[in-house]
Amino acid sequence: MAGRLTLRPLRAADAEAFVAAARRSRWLHRPWLTAPCTAAAFGKHLDRFEAPGSYAFVAELGTSQQLVGALYLTNIVHGPFCSGYLSYCAFAPLQGQGHMKQALWQLVRIAFGDLGLHRIEANIQPGNAASIALVRGCGFVREGYSAAYLKIGGRWRDHERWALVRPARRGAARG
Repeated sequence: MAGRLTLRPLRAADAEAFVAAARRSRWLHRPWLTAPCTAAAFGKHLDRFEAPGSYAFVAELGTSQQLVGALYLTNIVHGPFCSGYLSYCAFAPLQGQGHMKQALWQLVRIAFGDLGLHRIEANIQPGNAASIALVRGCGFVREGYSAAYLKIGGRWRDHERWALVRPARRGAARG
């Protein structure tokens, strides 16, 4: 891995670079997801993260600021649940080089630190081996299977539930 990876909030100024990266990566994302490939689609995508409990980040590499991928925490609920949903996508040609693992670790620190979450859940289609390897490599555990869980590309698709629970703090009461 050459260069330092930075995880930062996604912003409107990222539209051109994000759309170009999404277009370049269509082959990588199919059939797992559809990333916004036009300026209008990017604007709608960005609007989704205006809601409370939704955060969008991009990972960029070193001084080149080339986009490695995007990571999202959504549907965050605090109180006794204290959990949120994770989703992400890598961008070609930087996929498979360990950058997304580094970005995911940074996001986990934000989720369990700044956001005070207890649990992060990722729902992944069973055939998406690269995505499963990413979460498994970051300590997520497979918790179950959900048939026809999310509608992607016009079809209801099965998903595996993977989760990471914040490690208990020393001296903290368990319950």
